Amino acid sequence: MIQLKPGKYRRHILLMWRTVAIGLGLFVFYIIAVNYNFLWLFGGMPDLKTLENPKSEIASELISEDGKSLGKYLVENRSPVEISEISPNLINALLATEDTRFIGHSGIDPRSLIRVAKGVVTANASSGGGSTLTQQVAKNLFNTRSEEYEGTLGKIPVVRLVIAKTKEWILSIILERKYTKQEIMQMYLNTVSFGNNAYGVKVAAKTYFDKDVSALNIPESALLVGMLQNPTIYNPMRFPQNATNRRNTVLAQMARYEYITEEDFNQLKEKPLDLHFRMGDHSDGPAPYFWQSMRGYLKSWVKMYNEENGTDLNLYTSGLRIYTTIDSRMQAYQEEALTRHMKEQQKIFSEHWKGRNPWIDDSGREIPGFINTAVRRLPYFTVLKNKLGEEEAWKVMKKPYKMKVFSWDGEKEVVMSPIDSIKYYKRFLRAGMMAMDPRNGHVKAWVGGVNFKYFQYDHVKQGKRQPGSTFKPFVYVSGLDKNFITPCEKVMDTPVTFHAGQDDVNEDYTPKNSNGEYSEQPLTLRQALGKSVNSVSAYIMKMVKANTVVEYAHKLGITSELPATPALCLGTGDVSVYEMVSAYCSFVNGGYKTEPITILRIEDKHGQLLQEFHEKQSQELSENMAYNMLYLMRGAVEDPGGTAGRLRQYGVTEGNEIAAKTGTSQNHSDGWFMGMTHNLVTGVWVGGEDRSIHYRTLALGQGGRVAMPAWGAFMQKVYNDQTLVQYRKGPFKRPEAYVNECTTATGDSTDVYTPPAKSDDEGVLF
Repeated sequence: MIQLKPGKYRRHILLMWRTVAIGLGLFVFYIIAVNYNFLWLFGGMPDLKTLENPKSEIASELISEDGKSLGKYLVENRSPVEISEISPNLINALLATEDTRFIGHSGIDPRSLIRVAKGVVTANASSGGGSTLTQQVAKNLFNTRSEEYEGTLGKIPVVRLVIAKTKEWILSIILERKYTKQEIMQMYLNTVSFGNNAYGVKVAAKTYFDKDVSALNIPESALLVGMLQNPTIYNPMRFPQNATNRRNTVLAQMARYEYITEEDFNQLKEKPLDLHFRMGDHSDGPAPYFWQSMRGYLKSWVKMYNEENGTDLNLYTSGLRIYTTIDSRMQAYQEEALTRHMKEQQKIFSEHWKGRNPWIDDSGREIPGFINTAVRRLPYFTVLKNKLGEEEAWKVMKKPYKMKVFSWDGEKEVVMSPIDSIKYYKRFLRAGMMAMDPRNGHVKAWVGGVNFKYFQYDHVKQGKRQPGSTFKPFVYVSGLDKNFITPCEKVMDTPVTFHAGQDDVNEDYTPKNSNGEYSEQPLTLRQALGKSVNSVSAYIMKMVKANTVVEYAHKLGITSELPATPALCLGTGDVSVYEMVSAYCSFVNGGYKTEPITILRIEDKHGQLLQEFHEKQSQELSENMAYNMLYLMRGAVEDPGGTAGRLRQYGVTEGNEIAAKTGTSQNHSDGWFMGMTHNLVTGVWVGGEDRSIHYRTLALGQGGRVAMPAWGAFMQKVYNDQTLVQYRKGPFKRPEAYVNECTTATGDSTDVYTPPAKSDDEGVLF
């Protein structure tokens, strides 16, 4: 037997320990060097403040007054959720698949690292990953692999990965010291991506199953957890078989670690995916036009708030909670009413123009080159022309391809050229509708068009068109308030001429009545306004002058520039639905102009109040004068021949007082209806995208037909909802000292001569 000297053993042992000590020392030095970015080689680490307050991009949410979500503003569709609200099925699936020793380790799992090392040595790619949930939280929250934390050595691909992993280990240990296991798991589930712009498990549950995260069952939980490995490859919408196989792998893991039985596994793996997929796209969400309109305002508000408070809020990532005045029930009723009405109107309009194009000039002839002119206005065509030249740009516009288009029978796929699609969409009528509580200015419902996905132009605030006869109340109130005329005075229905050189016109101008005839009989103001007789409006305008009418319209709430000409008595100045509703509220609110309010308060993601919004009111008319105007406008609904008499068929007039005004602009291009009750003012506009697109006859194109039915259907739904008790029927608030001189002097002021007129005739521009 060969004997080895003891000294030889000692040398080997000392060498081994020296090697271990040096290696350990180098490892500790490496960790310290990475942590403190030695010689700027390794890149920085998140500072202590960042670690204590980890950032994650959280979408800001728009919320209705009754607590319903109206949509989000987001870069990443993410909503945080408490761990207590998450289904235990999902937590079990996560632990079984991603980190079985999560409860026991301290941020780094040595067994997983050994398994990974073994896999690398044996080239076994399926041996699994070594990252714990805590490490993945560190990576997701602090983005350790971004250029922000990259040092000089980070330019070397493999070294860059090793350094990033090291930073995640360090951060994991710090996170484990600062947070509980439940808090870390909550962070993880709120930050991971599930594809299709769904970040966090709450949004994922809604996106793929249209469920609350607390209601996820076992196979649904397994599918979501399975997607975490690769949201693209295991996307159930694109690769359902891949997703199914991965889900079953997760179920197998759950059975292996006894979260479910083997029998459960055998049953659940056969189940279909049963998806109820809905992207976080707001095009089909509630109040999309309101959501879009508020975006611009909120971006400006955030900028101003940051400047005043030295903060760095972001509308898309700061998780703001924006509480609005919109009532989700009334919003839904308005959308339903307008949609149903416009579907019927479109059918009538299409039949009316069957075999012909609806874009015509004042002579009723088709406008030549109308579509080509529309194409030239498109930014897309300008880009094509600059890139390819005009000739090639036209070729692109004429080339047909597959596309999806809007139809009232549902979205359909067609083969169509861009030019044909423009021609197709020009035939659709558009609409805008808004409701507001006159008592406090709260906007309760806002529908800016017929379909937000295909027609994103907002016809509530963005679009402005001639209001026609709905502008007449501003003419009447200026005459009454300036004492040029009294509420019970009668005016002859006879031609009124504005003479050239005397009335700010270049040539004599005589507004015509809608039927081109004059009764040559005296009419009360209530009769004239209820029947929308143009000659009486012209008579008042001639007395008070256009500048006075402009002044009153502006002080009551119209903000658009108005033409101070005699034709304004028939509504020639372009205004928006938003402005008209705001101004009409002054009549119902006792003469107080109340600015529309859309936002009640804004809170940060922690629920801390950032700003509260309050109503702004100013008295512009006396209470008696405002009530006089309501009395006059009730004639359109209550009196024989009133242009809004057909509202009775909706069951909204019984036990109720309604003041209203219909309006139709020149050539029937714009149909309007303004309806007022003691607690709600609503305006409706209907028309073509271009003024040259309209009905050819007054009978079809007047506001009483194209706009008023939507108001009636909307109010019918509001009154049928027993939860909307604050919007019940009732009379207008009568001033305590109010005396109706018209009724005391002559009896019933409506019991006077009624000139022959159809019940839906109204003032029209000529």
